[in-house]
Parts: sequence; C-alpha cells; structure tokens
Amino acid sequence: MFIKSNTGKFILLLVSALSLIGTTTHAQTARKKISFDDGWKFHLGNAANPKKDFNYGLANLFWKAGSAGNTPIAKNFKDSSWQQITVPHDWEVTLPFENANNRDLSNHGFKTIGSEHPENTIGWYRKSFQLQPADSGNKYTIQFDGVFRDCKVFLNEHYLGGNFSGYSGFELDVTDYLSFREKNVLTVRVDASQFEGWFYEGAGIYRHVWLNQMHPVHIASDGVFVYTTKVVNNIATVSNEISVQNEAYEGKKCSVSAFIIDKNGKQVATFKQQDASLSVNEKKTLTFNATVNNPNLWDIENPYLYKQISLVKSEGKTIDSVVTKFGIRTLKIDNEKGLFLNGKPIKIKGTCNHQDHAGVGTAVPDSLQYYRIRLLKEIGSNAYRTTHHAPTPEVLDACDELGMLVLDENRLLGSSAEVMSQFTRLITRDRNHPSVFMWSLANEEIYTHKTDIGKRIALTLIAKQKELDHTRTCTYAANLGNVSTGVNQVIPVRGFNYFLDEMDAYRKSNPSQPTIGSEFASTCTSRGIYKIDTVSGYMPDYDPNNKNSAERWWTMTYDRDWIMGGFAWTGFDYRGEPVPYRWPCINSHFGIMDMCGFPKNIYYYYQSWWSNKDVLHIYPHWNWKGQEGQPIKVACNTNAEEVELFLNDKSLGKKAMKKNGHLEWMVNYEPGVLKAVAIKNGKRLEAKQVTTGEAYEIVATPSKTTIDANGKDVVLINYTVKDKNGNDVPDAMNLLSFKISSGARIIGVGNGDPSSHEPDQFIEGNYQRKLFNGKCQIIIQSDRAGAIVIEASGENLQTVKTTILAK
Repeated sequence: MFIKSNTGKFILLLVSALSLIGTTTHAQTARKKISFDDGWKFHLGNAANPKKDFNYGLANLFWKAGSAGNTPIAKNFKDSSWQQITVPHDWEVTLPFENANNRDLSNHGFKTIGSEHPENTIGWYRKSFQLQPADSGNKYTIQFDGVFRDCKVFLNEHYLGGNFSGYSGFELDVTDYLSFREKNVLTVRVDASQFEGWFYEGAGIYRHVWLNQMHPVHIASDGVFVYTTKVVNNIATVSNEISVQNEAYEGKKCSVSAFIIDKNGKQVATFKQQDASLSVNEKKTLTFNATVNNPNLWDIENPYLYKQISLVKSEGKTIDSVVTKFGIRTLKIDNEKGLFLNGKPIKIKGTCNHQDHAGVGTAVPDSLQYYRIRLLKEIGSNAYRTTHHAPTPEVLDACDELGMLVLDENRLLGSSAEVMSQFTRLITRDRNHPSVFMWSLANEEIYTHKTDIGKRIALTLIAKQKELDHTRTCTYAANLGNVSTGVNQVIPVRGFNYFLDEMDAYRKSNPSQPTIGSEFASTCTSRGIYKIDTVSGYMPDYDPNNKNSAERWWTMTYDRDWIMGGFAWTGFDYRGEPVPYRWPCINSHFGIMDMCGFPKNIYYYYQSWWSNKDVLHIYPHWNWKGQEGQPIKVACNTNAEEVELFLNDKSLGKKAMKKNGHLEWMVNYEPGVLKAVAIKNGKRLEAKQVTTGEAYEIVATPSKTTIDANGKDVVLINYTVKDKNGNDVPDAMNLLSFKISSGARIIGVGNGDPSSHEPDQFIEGNYQRKLFNGKCQIIIQSDRAGAIVIEASGENLQTVKTTILAK
C-alpha cells in the first residue's frame, strides 16, 4: 500500500509487513490515501448579494445534473485572481476585530463574521487535479476531516453533497464523476453565517482533505474496530471487527485476514482467515480473535502502540489493506474507587480545551497539536476533554503517542438523523484510539437535560454508543447539582460541571452511579497582571479565592475516591468568550496557559500537585516602581514541605505547606531580590523574583532546531527579553519585528494578550508583535531545505538571529 505524502511522493508502508504472510501478498493494493491539502484557490463570496457571491443563487444549478452556470462550480471558471492557499485554512483568523453589541460576535472574539457581516461569511474553494488512466476502475472518495461550517461540494460541475456540522468529518463517493484523461475541478462553498458554539470557531476548510482510492471490494470506511477483550496472566486477548463491502457491479467472493505487529515490525499475532461471499453493494462484518503474549500495555507513562494490518484477498491477490494503530489496555470504572487503567487506579488530572491557537486560529498544524499535548503533560495533566465537539484526528494521534487519556465529546444532545449521524461518525472514527477512555454525549444542554425528552434522547444515544463500541461507557457534562431527572437519571457516569457544593448530596442519593468532574475551575486570570483592569479587560494572575478556584476543586476531588477526577476549564486560553469582560477583551481568561502556551501562575499550582517534579514558584514579579513601602501579596506554589521567604536576604518567616494548598505573604515592597527557599525530601529548592532594569536584549527559544521542509511541519519560537544583567524582564511590552529567509514563512504570531487587536498573520511579510508581559511567539514553516535564519529586532534592543535547519 502506498500513501501520498504532503510533498507529493508516495510512501511504501506495507511491503515489509505484507511479506510476513506469504508471497501472494507482495502485490501493491489499490488503496491509496492521497493528501489533498495543496493547490487550492480561495475567495470570499457574499451571503447577502448573489452577484458578489459569483452568481450563486442566481444560476439554477439543480435543474439538470451537471448544471454549473456562470459560477465557480464551472470547470472553465477563471480563478486566476483568487488567493493561492493550502489547507488546513481558517479565513476568520485574518479578519479584523470590531466592537459590536452582539453577544454571539463577542463570544466569537469580535471578529467580523456571521450574519451581520455577509461580505466575510461565505468562502469559495477550488482545486484542480489529474488522475492516471491506469487507475480507473477503482472506487474513490473525497474525505474532509472538518469544514466550518455548512458546506456544499461539487466535482466537475456535479453536486456531490454537503455537510451541516463544522466539527464532523465526512466522506463523499466521487467515483462516477471523475475524469482520467482531463483535469478534474473540485469546488467547495462554505457558509459560516450560522454559529454552532459560543466560542471562536474559525471558518473554512480548517482540517485535512484526502482523496481515497480503493478496489471495488474493500474494507469499509472506519470499518476496522480493534479492542482488548481481556488480559490474564500476561496474555492479552485481542478482538477485532472488520467490515468488508462489495461496490463492484456483480457479486464477489473474497477472504479477510489480519495480523498484528509491534513497534519493531515483529509479527505478534495472527487472526485466522475467513471467507466472505458478497452480493452487489453488500457489506459484512467479520469478527476475529487472537492472543498476544507478554503484551506491552498502553498507559500514560508507556503509550505503546501496535499496528493491525487487515487484508482482503481475491483470486490469490491482496486487493485491499488497512493499517490500524491501537493499544492493548484494559479499563474499569468503579462507583467507589473511580477509574482503573490496566488494573491500576488513576485519578483524572484533566483539562478541557478548545481547538484554536494563537496566530493560526483553528487551522492548527499537526506538529503544533503535539506541541500542545506535550505542554499539558508538562503540568502533570493526564487527560484531555474535547470540548465541545469531535476533535481534529491529529489531536487523538498525539494523545495516543504521548500518553494522554481523552474524554471524547459529541456536539449536541439529539436523536435526529443529523445528530445521530454525527455521533456515529465520531465513535466509528475514534474508537480505535487507546487514549479515548469514555464518550461524552453532550455538554450543558440547558433547554433539554432535565426533561423527559432529554432522558429519551440520552437513552437512544447510549444504545447507539453500546452498539458501536461496547468496550467503553459514556457520561454527560451536566451543569446541574443535586438533580436526578432527565439525562442524569439514565447516564452511566454522572458528569458534574461545577456545583461542587451539591456533589456529596447527589452521591448520597445515587451511590451506585460513578462520578466524574467533567468541568471544574473556570478561574479567570491574565498572565503577568496583578490587579483588576476593567478598562483593558485584565484579571489578576492569582488563583481566585472563590467557589471556582483550582485549589478548591482539586482538594475536594483528591479527598474523595468515588470522584474519578476532573477536568479544569481550560488548559489554554482560547479566542472568544471574554468573561468577565467584553470589548476590548477578545479572548477568554480561563486557561492554565495563555493562547501561546505560556504558563500563568496557576500552572504551578497544578504542577505542584499533579506531577512528580520538584516545584517551587513565587509571584508576582518584583518590578513595582512607585509603590515602595506598599503591601504586595506574594504567593507560592510548591510541593515542598516548608518554605522560607526572604527579601534582600532578610527572612520574612517560614510556612508549612498543606497538601494541595498554596502559601501567601503580604510583603511591603522594596526593590531587590525576593527569594523563596524550600526543602523537599532533604533537597534544597530555591526560586526568586528580581527587580530588573529596562529590556536590553532579545532571547529566542525555538521548540526544536530542525524542521521538515514539507510546508507542513512547524517550529515555534518563543521570545523573551533580558536586561543588561541577564535578568528576564517580566513586564516588558516592546514591539518586536521579524525577518525570515526565503523559502520559509511565518504563518502566525501571538503573545497571549487577551485584549490585543494586533493581526495574527501577515500576507506580505512585515511580521511584528508586541511582547505581552515579556513574551511573544512566532510559528514558522518551510518548503525548502537548508538553513532558515529568523531575525528578531526592536527599538533599543539587541537583535537576535536564530537558525533552524530545514531538511
């Protein structure tokens, strides 16, 4: 089997694996998965004016099949003036901000999109491609991993279909409409006028696109389900279901088999071959069992992945093959003791997360997904909730490979054909991921979840979940307290969004129902800010002493074995939902980290109690010119037993650290050195804050020093500044400008400022970004091998050059 890479080359994946099961399987199968990310043209349309929407709505496109009119659907439409792009692509991230007395626009980050901005709400995409005549006779589908939002897809002037949700991937059969001797033209019209969420959602083809080629007799889309039945005496029983279908024009006979290989390519199990006789358009699901001796079990510390190679043969030839990554592991949920992974109890230390990142919006490159999961693991987090929709597939890949459990969430509570289709696609797509430990039916359905209608819908969804995946269970993220009606009456695992004060009472009435904290905290903080600023829209960077504090929810969860753990809202700040302020604030304050992934102070509270690291962190910074003699609240996060605080080498006293707590002092400000000294298991720890001078030099910290020259991989460069004594300047707000060598580009910039209205992207260079409390970030890509030089400069600052090797 060959798969087309992002560089346009085909990569052989299965030759060595196929050779393990006999000479008849050496032949190349028909299946290819071809990246369709490159070579797109893009132009905005108009939701209110058909003439500005390239005559869409004026031309009668559906009076006859293949009618295109004078629209971008026509193959000969002139798109030479359109913007050349690659997908993933989010056109909303480039739009300006605008103050508006509209809560939906506020919740979406005050971007000029939606029904009030028809000129920015429709996006047209066109892509031309050619196929080889030798490949005719196969089946073909176009696969979109995610398009926001309501879209219509056309190929060679024929309507293929559409998709309603901006979060559910979809696949369209294009076999009959392809040309193998002329160019093909794929056209997508995307309508983002209707929002789905109450947060920034982006707009456009913001996830990957694929052309799938396969033999007419093939394994169905998402037609392999591999799961662990049991692990006893170091022997794992692995079962799988393989659905094979016949889309030829006559009945066919075939045989189906599979085998498992480990990371080194060694075959560790074989499933006995089964024969199938398929009538036209028939699909059959075959069940297999095998054992793996001495398995490497997948867990968060050792996320070991196996591969199953599923094969379809006909007349002695392998005609289809599918590779499925999976993990061998067991899950158990107990109403008294919570979650068990491979027989060991595990407390969920989770974060909820939306899918956008500074600079790129929702069009997040794959390697940036891995970067974000690594940042969460650095805190000590072990679980990720995909709020509030089906995630980008690469998020789950990263969680599988890096060791992060996932609560995989459905978009809406419903049992209509549309919602059930979305739910079905979610489960069948994601059920092979070992990171997924539970499904979430929906989130905070305030109009429905206490009613009998909500109860009936939940029962229908639960039945569908059991049908598609009997190895897991489900929950529902309920912003309800001691309420047992509606969804909560039938949900297998009770999910609590907040209402900590009512959890014990609910538990008393429902002792047999397992419990998880599906959403806690909602702490509003702005990195590096230490007073309320209603004008700029900032919140102090302290864990607030209220019912939603990090310390309160984690302490309560930690002390109760029957609570499985919980998910903090959120791991990262995200654009939109600017609580508690509105304009000029354009993104949330909830994150443990800001939109760039720079830690806020609350990060160190979680790291103290979630990780095994030695943690000692004090704050705020110590630059308070003009406030000499005034009291400053000094806080400390640590997992040491005792901390002594010093100001200019004078002790301000020792304090013992309570489990899952933090420490505070009130200190009259004087310039100098604020230092904390702690002892942990006999080891001395030290942390300090220093009164600094003005920013003098720029410091660049790249996420890595090499990059794949494929136009897809990314390197993030984080910038800070130091004074002449080499101290980080934590309150610097300097404007930095960036230059990058040819063959590479900066695809986005950010600084974590929740009220910054600076552009995220620059089409023609002139890249720049202000520091926000001493930090900013750029994201780079490269299409060309060689050394990439990135120069950062600023007024009265020493310039820094960074070299990244593209290869």
